[in-house]
Amino acid sequence: MTSNRLKTTRRRALGLVALAVLPLCSGCGIYSFNGTNIDPAVKTISIQTFQNTAPNAPAYLAQRFTEDIKDYFQRNTTLKLVPRDGDLQFEGTIVAYDFAPAQIQQTGGLPAAGKNRLTIQVQLRFTNTKNNKQDFEQTFQSQKDFASTQDIATVNNDLASVREITRNIISDMFNKSVANW
Repeated sequence: MTSNRLKTTRRRALGLVALAVLPLCSGCGIYSFNGTNIDPAVKTISIQTFQNTAPNAPAYLAQRFTEDIKDYFQRNTTLKLVPRDGDLQFEGTIVAYDFAPAQIQQTGGLPAAGKNRLTIQVQLRFTNTKNNKQDFEQTFQSQKDFASTQDIATVNNDLASVREITRNIISDMFNKSVANW
């Protein structure tokens, strides 16, 4: 066998070994294909209902946000959701729901909103009972622009747009807490 053929054969064999070993590592807590980095000792998660202190937020937002974050973690981890005292604990508050002009333009010589922006902020307290070095408190924020013809009532009734904003926040919370990004 020539030297190049031998090298090619060795590379293929190493590649096959890597393919066989990789799935074994995905469940061991070191790395998984969904990007999480969860200690194998962590088995449960508790997510308390997020409170809503934002004066302009619609009444449904706190419950919808809480259910969406639970769904997200259940879809993307193997952690068992428990009512309280989970190995990982999430609690927080929706602190801002601001609808304001985002782009000013001149209309008939007067300044007017060209676009409006909805900004949502959520304050999170994350506790990892297995490793308190990973505990944190942080405010997460996302926003979306809307046409100037849409008022706050129209935006509040556009559930898909509001959920798009909250999904971005949930994704950031997930990445910070269990993906260590």
